[in-house]
Amino acid sequence: MFIPHMIPYASPTYFIILFIALAPLVLSLLFRGKRINWYQSLITLFFLYISFGGSDYRQGLALIGYVIFQSVLVWSYQRYRKKTNQAGVFYGAVFLSIVPLIFVKVTPFMNGQNSILGFLGISYLTFKSVQIIMEMRDGMIKEYSPLNYIKFLLFFPTISSGPIDRYRRFEKDLNEPPMKEKYVDLLGSAVHDIFLGFLYKFIIGYYFGQVLLPIVDRHALQHGGLSWSLVGYMYVYSMYLFFDFAGYSLFAVGTSKLMGYETPPNFNKPFLSWNIKEFWNRWHMTLSFWFRDYIYMRLMFTLIKKKTFKSRIVASNVGYFALFLLMGVWHGLTWYYIVYGIYHATLICLTDAWLRFKKKHKQQLPSNKFTKAFAIFLTFNAVCLSFLIFSGFLDKLWFHNIFFMK
Repeated sequence: MFIPHMIPYASPTYFIILFIALAPLVLSLLFRGKRINWYQSLITLFFLYISFGGSDYRQGLALIGYVIFQSVLVWSYQRYRKKTNQAGVFYGAVFLSIVPLIFVKVTPFMNGQNSILGFLGISYLTFKSVQIIMEMRDGMIKEYSPLNYIKFLLFFPTISSGPIDRYRRFEKDLNEPPMKEKYVDLLGSAVHDIFLGFLYKFIIGYYFGQVLLPIVDRHALQHGGLSWSLVGYMYVYSMYLFFDFAGYSLFAVGTSKLMGYETPPNFNKPFLSWNIKEFWNRWHMTLSFWFRDYIYMRLMFTLIKKKTFKSRIVASNVGYFALFLLMGVWHGLTWYYIVYGIYHATLICLTDAWLRFKKKHKQQLPSNKFTKAFAIFLTFNAVCLSFLIFSGFLDKLWFHNIFFMK
């Protein structure tokens, strides 16, 4: 029977196939407390095929080539590191691991076409590859299994858009399936996540994205420039972005739990954050924590160790701008992604300054439920403005005003 290409978690048919395929694995974990490893490998290949095969076979070929390249690179670095721990080799390995992603990101900017090396989820697989090289360098990963590494890369519930797991945590779940009692709790949590994902993505997200967003888009273009329609677009797009992505993440986490893996969550009520730093501890958490641990903290260690700046505050602010500029460029080489990164770096630096001022004048400043509610309100609006920038709609509005408005 011909199985068409399917985007993960995008259609009822995908979920029907998913639940049927996972049933033997669920029953084995539930009644035997064991995972059927050969069957998990089989359904992994099957779901990779329906996600990257068929009419999208070029993505599938790119994925195969990518996994081979990264596997050889990580294996070679691990072998070499047993003999020596030269910094140049480490930096070279990290650079090589991100080269495919650089090509994928730069190619559309250079010639307007997508790279033949690209496939859905290449960024998240690259984060996994860089992570394991860095943790090998730090001595956090002492034992390494090439087969487990490939399973880590190709874990199909999260391959296309995360959440971004950590190798050591994943390998622990891989080697130690949950006991039957614990799996019962995981199963209940999985059902909750999946049903909440349906509510988020296919009901609330659908309403904001498919019903309201075209309406406010049209009205904003008709009015042009600053208008209440543009404000409406800002809020509607922000709601759509959250519920759509949070819904997808819930599906990925819930599916992982059905398979006996405790993939970390990606969102934790981000719109209830009382400042922008708290927001990044709640929004796309696995991505923000990855950038924090593997980019920001290492950059700060280098700047402080080499005494590049006399002030730790200056070093911290430089680190924030470097971090969010990199995050903006990762999203794409367009002005609005870069401005989005600069905007968030500026907000975090201002937040740090405010927190220092608040600590110094703690006795003079009020702190109660009303001030906290006001802080949440300000943070929510600041975040929504950033999503308006991120959406690219301002670029679309500018183009429309030039060519269609008199």
